Amino acid sequence: MTHRHTAMQRGLLPVSIALALAPAFAGAQEAPAAPAEQATTLDRIEVTGSRIRQSDLETAQPVIQITREQIQQQGFTSVADILQNLTSAGSPAISRAQALASGEDVGGYYIDIRNLGAERTLVLVNGHRLGISTSGLQDLSQIPVSAIERIEVLKDGGSSLYGSDAIAGVVNVITRSNFDGIEANAYLGQYSQGDGQKQSYDFTIGNQGERSSLTVSFEYTKEDPVMAKDRPFSSYGNVGENYADDYPFSGWSPVSQNGSALLPCGPGGTRVFCTLTPGTDPRNIANYKPIVASQFANSNEQMFVQTGIERHSVFVNGSVDITDNIRFKTDLQYNKRTTDQQIAGYPYQITATNGFPLLSANSYFNPTPGTAVNFRRRLWEVPRTTESNLETFRVAAGFEGSFQIGEKYWDWDVSANLNRNDNVKSGVGDASLLAAAKALGPSWFNPATGRVECGTAAAPIKYGTNAATQCVPWNPMAPFGDTQAGSLSGNPDLVAFLFPQYTDTGRTNSKTYSANLSGSPFTLPAGDLGLAVGIEHRSEDGRFVPDAFRQAGTSTGLPATTTSGAYSLDEIYGELEIPVLADMPFAKELSFNVATRYSDYSNFGDTLNSKFSLRWRPMDGLLVRGTYAEGFRAPSINDLFGGLSASFESYTDPCGVGANNSVNGNAACNAAGVPLGYVQLGQGLVPCTGYPCQTPDQFTSGSNPTLTPETATTKTAGLVWSPKWVEGLDIELDWYNYELTNAIIQDSPDTILRDCYVLGNAERCNGINNITRAADGHVTGMFFGLANLGALETEGWDLNVSYKLPETSFGKFAINWDNSYTSKYDTLTQDEDGNDIMVGQVGTGGVFRLRSNFGVNWTKGIWGANWTARYYSGLYESCVPNRPCNDPDRIANGVDDAINRLGSNTFHDVQVYAKLPWEATVAVGANNVGDHLGPTMFTQPSSNFPYYGGFDIGRTIYVKYQQRF
Repeated sequence: MTHRHTAMQRGLLPVSIALALAPAFAGAQEAPAAPAEQATTLDRIEVTGSRIRQSDLETAQPVIQITREQIQQQGFTSVADILQNLTSAGSPAISRAQALASGEDVGGYYIDIRNLGAERTLVLVNGHRLGISTSGLQDLSQIPVSAIERIEVLKDGGSSLYGSDAIAGVVNVITRSNFDGIEANAYLGQYSQGDGQKQSYDFTIGNQGERSSLTVSFEYTKEDPVMAKDRPFSSYGNVGENYADDYPFSGWSPVSQNGSALLPCGPGGTRVFCTLTPGTDPRNIANYKPIVASQFANSNEQMFVQTGIERHSVFVNGSVDITDNIRFKTDLQYNKRTTDQQIAGYPYQITATNGFPLLSANSYFNPTPGTAVNFRRRLWEVPRTTESNLETFRVAAGFEGSFQIGEKYWDWDVSANLNRNDNVKSGVGDASLLAAAKALGPSWFNPATGRVECGTAAAPIKYGTNAATQCVPWNPMAPFGDTQAGSLSGNPDLVAFLFPQYTDTGRTNSKTYSANLSGSPFTLPAGDLGLAVGIEHRSEDGRFVPDAFRQAGTSTGLPATTTSGAYSLDEIYGELEIPVLADMPFAKELSFNVATRYSDYSNFGDTLNSKFSLRWRPMDGLLVRGTYAEGFRAPSINDLFGGLSASFESYTDPCGVGANNSVNGNAACNAAGVPLGYVQLGQGLVPCTGYPCQTPDQFTSGSNPTLTPETATTKTAGLVWSPKWVEGLDIELDWYNYELTNAIIQDSPDTILRDCYVLGNAERCNGINNITRAADGHVTGMFFGLANLGALETEGWDLNVSYKLPETSFGKFAINWDNSYTSKYDTLTQDEDGNDIMVGQVGTGGVFRLRSNFGVNWTKGIWGANWTARYYSGLYESCVPNRPCNDPDRIANGVDDAINRLGSNTFHDVQVYAKLPWEATVAVGANNVGDHLGPTMFTQPSSNFPYYGGFDIGRTIYVKYQQRF
């Protein structure tokens, strides 16, 4: 049963709201507006998407700008959450709902534009690259919100100007500078369920002199984790509250915290998995009964549905005018991010391939003395917890200036950008197999000490937690909560003996040196010719070293080996802005922009990428724009030099009779020894009832040093209309098309199995993939690595309408309506004959047909309020056995393709604020004020739970206070 709490249960949030609002209502009166930050106004500025400094901000490319004021009107405390609510943002990469995610990047926040992948969106800070992990991901949690002046998002390919990774777009975070004064902010929030408390505190101080400026921001944020058992969509296993009665115990694991062993305790003495009656003697076979579904483990009870995160940040921006034409500028940043994960205790189960130790024939706890016992038990007493610490040190420094040739001004800059990320991951909850072998080995009752000890009376092993010389015996038959001898419950010595702390370490270094020059060499009849050129040298090196236990495969954790590598590159680019017509009928302006970038990499060679843009203004108030761009993404260190890793994959075995398009009994399956009538086996070697089904054995994956760059072409076309007869109205309509080829993808178990057994490709059965099977037919192992085998095409429309209404006696109103419509999202796969085909994915996973944000902002005097509705169109999932299916008769591409359709979702955010006479602002708000929850999704997109990982998981209520001095 799910309990919904009607009031805040923890923390001081209600009191904080009351205290904050009290002075607002008591002193509600007209207050003078806060003094604006002083800023240096330049005639020529650089806009994201062009390297040519210009005075016109309207570009030939679609660029979104998120101002500091807009950020403050939202109830989010991280850059990633702010960007994730853009309608063009795709599914969150490694979302906080992916509790089972592992590796170096877990705990970070990443942005994915157009669902092309976070590694294909470039992130800049003040025009300089943010440091990357060995996977090529850029962690937005490094950037403190308090230091941000605005965020510019280029929704177009940018490789011709910015290089690798700018395939989907570019996010450029512009930080505060030339700030004069002191500002402090406090934020307190939590979910209305009484959990997930959030707090953020920041302090900014700045001074602007005649020739220098210094701005320093300090920020601390913390968000508590949320347990999966406290949300209705995740508390009932993998079905959610709505289907808990229809599919009881669905997704619960037979590897139970109650423990079970393969014993002759079934009807007529048959050998089945049986569990011990709590409080009884584990050595008596009569005390065992066959395990039933109600005794299985609902692992979600111990898992975080949202990870916890804590950040400490310092950001410094400074500048000194050395002369009237030369300035020194620098950014300094330190950030420490700590992320907490928790998943259920490890499902210890013995298979023919994992080599886990059995309960010894000579264990004191053995119910069949003289015969080793195959058992399985979830290590419920010690949930697997991981603390990921990332420390970032960043320095960007350089000189910029200008000079004049004739009447033409030229701007130049030279800079260095150094970024270092140090990663330390500490975990507890995986058992040492070395210790487990001793703890499950021979043991005896020592009458002298009155306890069970390891070894034998003739050869005792000293009792203690030092795994090298001592031992603590383990009774895996004791159910959770049973404190009898040898039980994990209530035995801290055994816990300390079996569960060491594991530590993974990593470091990445990014170094960039660049020089840029822009200006106008001469004037054409329609205006100045714009020119920008630049050179850049960049080097990347990184390593990630898993704990020695994981490298040796001597723990229950997933095995992994070291990732280590480096590469460097040299680049040169050029950009021309060519005015063709000006102030003519139907051509108030017509100009072209061309740019190209040559990149020479140390690991794979060179690449050339170009871009062509058009800007045409047929009349005042109307702009027509379009672009054609080439892009690329270089393989990352992890792609090229990554170590091997292992995982429990979910897949569908075509040799199983329960699978769609089963080929059970064909020549390939027979040659592999698969029995006729075989049903795929999942966790605990239990027959699968739904597909895909998770393997009980670890599969291995790894890198590929021969990878080449991904390539892409991007096309956009759009209109920007600001009709003169409706003052304050702006309309933008843009069409986009991305084609990604040569994409680096992970070869999947499903593809390998289909190629091997359905298409009869023997090379995919053996060779590097090396599919192995047990005598019962189930797949016990395979290797799937990286390859340039992928392709993707997406197409759609963006529509933005903003309208600032004339001021009325009721106040000022501003409306903004932002939409992204995806008409095509096709990925490469193969049909049953092995032919490459593109398959539509719109409406599946996190690929929404339409995302729309509608917002209204109101201000009057000291008061203000805003409301935003975030709309997501409906999704669908393929129908599988034992799952809901509301469109079973659907036909797609001429074949049966039954689906389950899920409705659209809208989340509403509100905020009310007041600007107070003592230079303060107080705001109270709620994100998802209606406490809306999305539908149950069995495919678990961007999540490890039956729910989309990008949806809100509850109503967040918050209060914010800002004080300026």
